[in-house]
Amino acid sequence: MMAQLQQGGPDEKEKTTALKDLLSRIDLDELMKKDEPPLEFPDTLEGFEYVFNEKGQLRHIKTGEPFVFNYREDLHRWNQKRYEALGEIITKYVYELLQKECHLKKVTLPVDATESEPKSFIFMSEDALTNPDKLMVLIHGNGVVRAGQWARRLIINEDLDSGTQIPYIKRATEEGYGVIVLNPNENYIEVEKTKAQVQPSSDSSDEPAEKRERKDKIQKEPKKRRDFYEKYRNPQKEKETTQMYIRDNGSPEEHTIYVWDHFISQSAAENVFFVAHSYGGLAFVELMIQRETEVKNKVTAVALTDSVHNVWHQEVGKTIREWMRENCCNWVSSSEPLDTPVESMLPDCPRVSAGTERHELTSWKSFPSIFKFFSEAMEAKNSSVKQTPTRRSNRIKYEEL
Repeated sequence: MMAQLQQGGPDEKEKTTALKDLLSRIDLDELMKKDEPPLEFPDTLEGFEYVFNEKGQLRHIKTGEPFVFNYREDLHRWNQKRYEALGEIITKYVYELLQKECHLKKVTLPVDATESEPKSFIFMSEDALTNPDKLMVLIHGNGVVRAGQWARRLIINEDLDSGTQIPYIKRATEEGYGVIVLNPNENYIEVEKTKAQVQPSSDSSDEPAEKRERKDKIQKEPKKRRDFYEKYRNPQKEKETTQMYIRDNGSPEEHTIYVWDHFISQSAAENVFFVAHSYGGLAFVELMIQRETEVKNKVTAVALTDSVHNVWHQEVGKTIREWMRENCCNWVSSSEPLDTPVESMLPDCPRVSAGTERHELTSWKSFPSIFKFFSEAMEAKNSSVKQTPTRRSNRIKYEEL
């Protein structure tokens, strides 16, 4: 149609210009919002009409069916917002399970936080700092997940066992570990902007000239026409927020180092074990770079699950790489059977298959192998502490045999 108009006379060209002008003002993403329902959702699982059954699966209260993402056809943005609202409820639900089922306590960060400043928190067992034998530290990956979760998608679409850290915590407790659950994505709080903060800056030098001209032109147009454009441009306004970062915990790396300095390094445990998934592996490697001697003295073994760390990009030194080769193992997504060795292009720790090609499932699928890895690492450490037998004692043992 545009091509046909361009071939016509002056009137057609004027129409073409008007049409182009209209199209340039319409944000297609915003246009899709104009007919969507209000972004208001329940704040409880029951309000969503979902519940976790005895198998830990999320099911609809009336139909018994799994969660349905496309609740409203052709309204992807609204469906996504609904999914995110449900995710926030599940985060709180998992927090409750950590305290009620796993008997962990919630500890506020920073440890010396004032009442008015932003705060985060972690979870730990009662004996986390006093257990003289062993301590397990759990670090999830990046994104929307919070303490106690491996993957929100798994919790919603599969079950609590595969998507949360609860199986690790329960087994660790049964086997005599103290437990600390990190919360590396809780880096800031969001507060609604005041009117003064929302006001656009008079300095628009960073904006493209074309965009500034279009803004000026719209401001000069009659109010009726501006309102017409605004109807399409922003049909459903959302609150504008600003982020207030949490002191010394403004990133996953900062958070991990903070918890090390104030809790893990102060613990009585002779053997500390880490399980770190995805970006959590990168955070652990950064901890090693910043606290190398302390980590080597305190940590017995590290299980990584599809870790995204990179010894070259993170500029990891030779001594750390050598320690990782001896004390770490990375269970990676692979089509090979569980624990099958997988070649690595990087000179860091051994890589074995997690028994799944799905990144988010690697922590769950490698669960039994990781506990076996920790037990063997502890046995090896204990045996190396004992005196090395002499040739004579070896000969006696051989003759007795």
